[in-house]
Amino acid sequence: MSHPPSVDALARDLATRHDLPHAVLVDCARRAISERPTDAVAHAERLADGMHRALLADVVNATGVLLHTNLGRAPLPMSTSGRPSALEFDLATGSRGSRQDPVAHLLRILTGAESAVVVNNNAAAVMLVLAALAHGRSVAVSRGESVEIGGGFRVPDVMEQSGATLVDVGTTNRTRLADYARAIDSPTGDVALVMKVHPSNFAQIGFVESTPVVDLATLPVPVVVDIGSGLLDNDCPWLTARPRGGNVPVPGWLRTEPAARQVLADGADLITFSGDKLLGGPQCGIIAGRADLVAACATHPLMRALRPGGHTLQLLQEALLHFAARTACEALPFWRMLTTDTDTLARRAGEIISAAGCGRPIGTTSLVGAGSAPDTTIDSHGIALDGDHTATLRGHAVPVIARTSEGTTILDLRSVDPDDDGIIIDALRSLGAP
Repeated sequence: MSHPPSVDALARDLATRHDLPHAVLVDCARRAISERPTDAVAHAERLADGMHRALLADVVNATGVLLHTNLGRAPLPMSTSGRPSALEFDLATGSRGSRQDPVAHLLRILTGAESAVVVNNNAAAVMLVLAALAHGRSVAVSRGESVEIGGGFRVPDVMEQSGATLVDVGTTNRTRLADYARAIDSPTGDVALVMKVHPSNFAQIGFVESTPVVDLATLPVPVVVDIGSGLLDNDCPWLTARPRGGNVPVPGWLRTEPAARQVLADGADLITFSGDKLLGGPQCGIIAGRADLVAACATHPLMRALRPGGHTLQLLQEALLHFAARTACEALPFWRMLTTDTDTLARRAGEIISAAGCGRPIGTTSLVGAGSAPDTTIDSHGIALDGDHTATLRGHAVPVIARTSEGTTILDLRSVDPDDDGIIIDALRSLGAP
């Protein structure tokens, strides 16, 4: 082509194949003509396709990682009536209300906390606690818990931004109560808090020792525990006392996961945790515990910047109501995935393979994900395909995200909603018969 097409002509041509706003297609056309004038048509096609693929869109998670951070962690249906909500309006009095009160009340019931407040994620919760309660002072943290989480975020960096100073106590593998006491008693320490941090994406084994919360609670300063994963109760009453029957035994790893109710009962003054991990709700951070300490966080100037929006609070409220009603296993996708029996998964795999005309059944293992229970696997079933077909599956109309192992593509059905089995079938049919 001796001359590139006009921007308008190229944008109109793109519109015949791409369901994107005209302004976006014009931008693709302009960039294509500027960057590759001799190949503008093909380059504009690639840019428009790339733009479409970059937009947030639904996918089917067939990786077997139930809380996949790159896929939004806990999946939740998001639909509203479109009407306004009584976010900060007291319907009883007709005056201004608090956006925090309803979820705080539910959290008090479910965890035994005196009070609670919600922010936009758990890192924000930790930073707000430190800024409100330890700005300009020190916080004692075990060296073995001074961790880095996904994306390169580190506990010491969060602490620095809050204005608090980290005091490392103990060693990487062993920290005793005396180590914390020594830091508190130091005349130069000025320790405002002791903080215990969930190890998230790793586990320590062997010659290790950590100080339990019940012992830390004997220290003369408040104890803050970042339980991270957001399990509300180790006893999991939504499993063991389900109102519709079909009670599920509590898996052993849930019995040992730090849980809000038990950590507070052990004497923690405050806990922080995520809403989109084992809680199975929206992305948010929750601070719960002593009423005076929660109030200090809620009235801190940072709270205005860190508070969540109305949609987040509504989704969190719905999730908490399901825990209170003991219907979490039926209503919350994460808990449905976690508690589906392997026989059901094997049956679904057989039906999908039969309908698609390709693949073979495979027993596999799923992961909880998102830093929760890092050393735990869950028995599962799925579909195996010889070769690596992950790129083709990602290119399906509704992208299907699978994993590979030793030259085999695996679609783990534990992380796939049964309503999406039809999408899996269509995607497999598009592969032919591998």
